[in-house]
Amino acid sequence: MNNIVLTDKEKEALRSIRNFLMHNGRMPSVRELMNYMGYKYPRSVSLLFVQLTKKGILKRKLDGKVILANDNDKKEVNAQTVDIPLLGSAPCGTPNFAEENIEAVYPVSVRLAPPPYKYFLLRAKGDSMNAKSINDGDLLLIRQQQTAKNGDSVVALIDGESTIKEFHKTDNAIVLKPRSKNDKFKAIILTNDFQVQGVVVTAIRGL
Repeated sequence: MNNIVLTDKEKEALRSIRNFLMHNGRMPSVRELMNYMGYKYPRSVSLLFVQLTKKGILKRKLDGKVILANDNDKKEVNAQTVDIPLLGSAPCGTPNFAEENIEAVYPVSVRLAPPPYKYFLLRAKGDSMNAKSINDGDLLLIRQQQTAKNGDSVVALIDGESTIKEFHKTDNAIVLKPRSKNDKFKAIILTNDFQVQGVVVTAIRGL
């Protein structure tokens, strides 16, 4: 597999498939990939599926479904994606990167998670941020950092528990605001007795 050579169109198709997988949690259909790549005719995409299958990048299951092969060219894949660990749900306590605490690992496009930053994934719980399109069950891509700008959606550690809120800094306080269609949620007013763990990059549904 290390000697697999892909054409530019095959590389583009593979990147598009992995990006679609990351955002939708399933393989794209021929028509979906056609639209995703901006092609006009499904035959062109069908041929790319066939070529990637012949080269061992994709494989067809007994039920006819096409999936990414487990033994595909790691160098080619890793050049376009980075493996990001899923560390549970928020609120969920402090993220722990120990192997036993990693629930899953997802390949994420480097366009979403560009280096040199480190990233992790959390699954959102509740509806305190649904006005910012962060809904219960969404997978959140978090850029790991300890600082934030006003308006950033952050993962903050308060008394050993993580929460996702919108960050605002005033002259003498930090305000973590919910952004919810449910008015039961209230802002949290803090001094410096908390820790920013990261900033939400994007919310991903359907995984």
